Amino acid sequence: MLALGVSVLLAACSPAPARASLPLPNQPGAAAVILPSPTLRASPTLPEPASLPLSLTSTPTPTPIPPTAAAAPCLSQPGELVDSQLVTDQMPEPLPFRVYLPPCYQAGGSQRYPVLYLLNGQDYSDDQWTRLGIATTADRLIASARIPPLIIVMPGDSDWRQPNESPFGDVLVEELVPWIDAHYPTLADRQARAIGGLSRGAAWAIHLGLEDWALFGAIGAHSLPLFWDDDDEKINEWLDAIPPISFPRIYLDISTKDLDLRSNQAFESLLTARGVPHEWHLFVGYHDETYWSAHLEAYLLWYSRGWARQP
Repeated sequence: MLALGVSVLLAACSPAPARASLPLPNQPGAAAVILPSPTLRASPTLPEPASLPLSLTSTPTPTPIPPTAAAAPCLSQPGELVDSQLVTDQMPEPLPFRVYLPPCYQAGGSQRYPVLYLLNGQDYSDDQWTRLGIATTADRLIASARIPPLIIVMPGDSDWRQPNESPFGDVLVEELVPWIDAHYPTLADRQARAIGGLSRGAAWAIHLGLEDWALFGAIGAHSLPLFWDDDDEKINEWLDAIPPISFPRIYLDISTKDLDLRSNQAFESLLTARGVPHEWHLFVGYHDETYWSAHLEAYLLWYSRGWARQP
């Protein structure tokens, strides 16, 4: 069984319920095929200085998206943040979520956008990622044409329970994803949809990204402590169910002083042993917001890799 970090909460013993199938509008269709990429691992030897390069791996630098002949004036303006709630019978209270809409976004326009779902850490809510600076970082990268315009959805998970006790995961995949696709001009395809999270949110990203692989083409886990319920046996079952040519892209990063480092390394070793394509990055730092805010640009560049600018 994987070694587990101290930030994971107590697990329940009952098995996880089967995923319900709800007749929701605009349900995404069949999964698209994604070709696997080579596994990239961090160097085991860290440099001594406190200031490290952006990555210790051989990750290629994403190719910048060519700018248009004349940049639109609206690119100099910040994107918009919209706070919403999703009323659901699966939760006693509505699910709060925040949506980032990129510069030049116009409701009802012809352009459609890839979507990134970002999940918060334990004891935080849907404002954590924007407080860290994800919106301003996205504004800057979009304005400089380093990433395409995208929509970022940040649902708030203030629970502490394991997936077999919490309805959060079911609500996200069964209700929130279809709701977003129905109400925003998204590219409703797994190749244009990614999920990521930090700390507890990283545990959710791995859990949902592997269990519901047909929804998400990329998974980012930042400072990952696996859920107690998500042991080797369950993870292997999920990996067995994914066609080899359809593995999501996977990005793992963690800091040298993170108390969940051993658990994280065990999970990475499992992926390596199974031949699952992934990237694993090790940086100097702690399990804290200073670490995550310092890597926002790298995260967005990775999530957006392969997303083409839409007309």
